Amino acid sequence: MTEKTDSGRYDELIGKCRKGERKAQFELYRLYFKAMYNTALRIVSQPAEAEDIMQEAFLSAFRKIETYKGDVSFGAWLKKIVINKSIDALRQRKLRFEEITGQEPDEKPEYAQEFEEDNKMQEEMRVTQIKDAINELPQGYRVVLTLALLEGYDHEEIAQVLSISESTSRSQLVRARKKLITIINSKRK
Repeated sequence: MTEKTDSGRYDELIGKCRKGERKAQFELYRLYFKAMYNTALRIVSQPAEAEDIMQEAFLSAFRKIETYKGDVSFGAWLKKIVINKSIDALRQRKLRFEEITGQEPDEKPEYAQEFEEDNKMQEEMRVTQIKDAINELPQGYRVVLTLALLEGYDHEEIAQVLSISESTSRSQLVRARKKLITIINSKRK
């Protein structure tokens, strides 16, 4: 079942959740828990913590279900809660981002060409190898890379969510990509 093809069913479930019906809450949980867990895991990189975050996000969503206006899909609304809770968890670990001063990165840095050439080789790598390489990134890089490339956030949204400047978001993403290429290339040797 997808939200686009079965929006009436989703609306019905959300309506029942607003009335506090546990069965409807469980049904929404069943439909979304895997995706929300994976979102949290990509950000915090610790399975137990990702599971806790996912559970807390569902509890928060069900407590705040009255604030869901339906202007975005329920999944997108819930994912934003998961991402915010994941970022909060990282902040509690005293995550620090390097504030970049000076110029913003070039439109196309020298190593961007190298990254594009490596894309073909990356496609041949197994998904688990790429996930492992992403998990080896420093937290600041990993979070920005995850939000930008995997979650589809733009730099303005990343800056807002992480309380950093757009310039820092861009720089972190460029550096994360470069570091990711280095990690991947070192594993090929």
